[in-house]
Amino acid sequence: MWLRFNRRVAKKKTEKPTVSPGDLPFEEALRKLELIVGEMEGDDLPLEKLLSQYEEGNRLVGACQEKLKHAELRIQKLEQVAGGGEELKPADDVEF
Repeated sequence: MWLRFNRRVAKKKTEKPTVSPGDLPFEEALRKLELIVGEMEGDDLPLEKLLSQYEEGNRLVGACQEKLKHAELRIQKLEQVAGGGEELKPADDVEF
């Protein structure tokens, strides 16, 4: 019983709160991506950590690309309005 309790306590201490890369503001996701790239360029990471960082980096890249795509669409809509096009409609709930 004591062993099971210790395992649960140890597991809870090591678990990180999960934050989806898509929930991060663009600048923060980009900053995290830059940190990951810096760590991966070093020679100190064991293979498992390297793979984990690679996966996280891919998620961050996807989130950044998605946010940039939404920003580009918003700019296109603003240009249409400025050029006398249709009235601007509310944008998706995308944080920058």
